[in-house]
Amino acid sequence: MSNSGMNMRGKIVFYEEKNFQGRSYECMSDCSDMTSNLSRCHSCKVESGCFMVYDRTNYMGNQSFMRRGEYSDYQSTMGMRDCIKSCRMVPMHRGQYRMKIYERENYGGQSYELMDDCDNIMERYRMNDCMSCQVMDGHWLMYEQPSFRGQMMYVRPGEYRSFKDMGMSGQKFMSMKRIVDSC
Repeated sequence: MSNSGMNMRGKIVFYEEKNFQGRSYECMSDCSDMTSNLSRCHSCKVESGCFMVYDRTNYMGNQSFMRRGEYSDYQSTMGMRDCIKSCRMVPMHRGQYRMKIYERENYGGQSYELMDDCDNIMERYRMNDCMSCQVMDGHWLMYEQPSFRGQMMYVRPGEYRSFKDMGMSGQKFMSMKRIVDSC
C-alpha cells in the first residue's frame, strides 16, 4: 500500500466470445491495447477490484465502470457498441476526495471544489457545463447527464485541461460521483 492509501490489487478475465467462450486473457493491471492479446472481447469476469473498460485503445472512447461480477454480454449490459480494446484498473482510495471543476476548457469560467458526489451541477452551482477539472484526491466518475446518467469518464488525481483532448470531443459533464466502493 502506498502513501496515498491505494490498494493496487485486481483481476479481470476477458473472453473473445459472449458467455465466457473462446480464448481468454487475464489482466491484473492497466492494458492500453487488448488487441495484442485477443482479436476481440465480448465478455469478461471481474474477479477482484474495479476496472474501467474502453472501446478504443489507449484508454479512449466510450467507457464503462466494472466492479466484481460476471458480464456475459457486456455490450448489451453496458450499452457499448464495440469490443473492449483497453482497460484500466481503478485503485481503491481511502481518504478524502477533492476535485475542482471548471465551466470552460483550460480552467476557465466559473469553478467549484467538490468533496462529495454532485448529481446536478446546474442545480447546485448554476453551472451550465463542466469542460475541465483538476482532481486533487480520490477517483471519480463524471457523467454527461444529471443524476449520474449517460456516457461517463473516469478521472484520477491529475489535471484535465480539455476533455476534448482525451477523445471526448464536444463532451460536457453534468454530474460527478466518487468511486467509494470497496470493489
